[in-house]
Amino acid sequence: MSSSTTATATARIVRRRTLRVAGTALTVAAAFSLTACSGSDGAASKPGGQSGGGVAAEASGAGSSAGAQGADAPAGNAKSGSGEGTSSHAGSGGTASSRAGSGGGAGKGKFCRTSDLVMEAVDSSPDQKVGEVTVQMTNKGGRTCSVTGFAGVDLKDADGTSAPVHRGGEQPRITDLKPGDTATFSISYAVDFSGDSLASPTNIIVTPPNETHSVSLKWPAEALKLAGPYDEKIKVHPVGIAN
Repeated sequence: MSSSTTATATARIVRRRTLRVAGTALTVAAAFSLTACSGSDGAASKPGGQSGGGVAAEASGAGSSAGAQGADAPAGNAKSGSGEGTSSHAGSGGTASSRAGSGGGAGKGKFCRTSDLVMEAVDSSPDQKVGEVTVQMTNKGGRTCSVTGFAGVDLKDADGTSAPVHRGGEQPRITDLKPGDTATFSISYAVDFSGDSLASPTNIIVTPPNETHSVSLKWPAEALKLAGPYDEKIKVHPVGIAN
């Protein structure tokens, strides 16, 4: 075979290999392009609701449900004791101490609700020189409950005004009331000997410790005359078990 024939054959072989390599490259490129297009189309056709928005909606719904279950509406006003009715807030007139009675630590039972208690105010002055009114609270419920602490107390005057009663400095003791048991607290005050006092209390607005519902009790008719004004000389003392 001549040298020119050999050169021609070699050139044909090289050309065929070049064409094969180019064809393979084109095939790979085409396959890659089709794969990319397919992935893009799949993402575009995916419903938007299947992404994170659905999970967020479920979480929001769960939160709303939990909030609704956590809401606890306060109980309605309950009439108790021998008073003239109850109020949905402690005391009256919006004064500084017209707030819920303050507990001094929980006892064994849950705190007594106003509706659990029968209340009455009685004169308990030890003599004619010291004025004192005692409020009795009897548990009429079917469970033991606690009245530990100070009751919220306002005095309502004949002119329609009311004034808060300040707390004494005593330390409250745990006071648990079994069904049928009675607890008491006292209100001490200076007695009027002049006859000039304009203070004429007609009602005692009482809110048991750790409660927000109050009851109006009549000021005892036989109680000694209170020396005005309504100030810090009038004291309410902690609740304790009746003797």
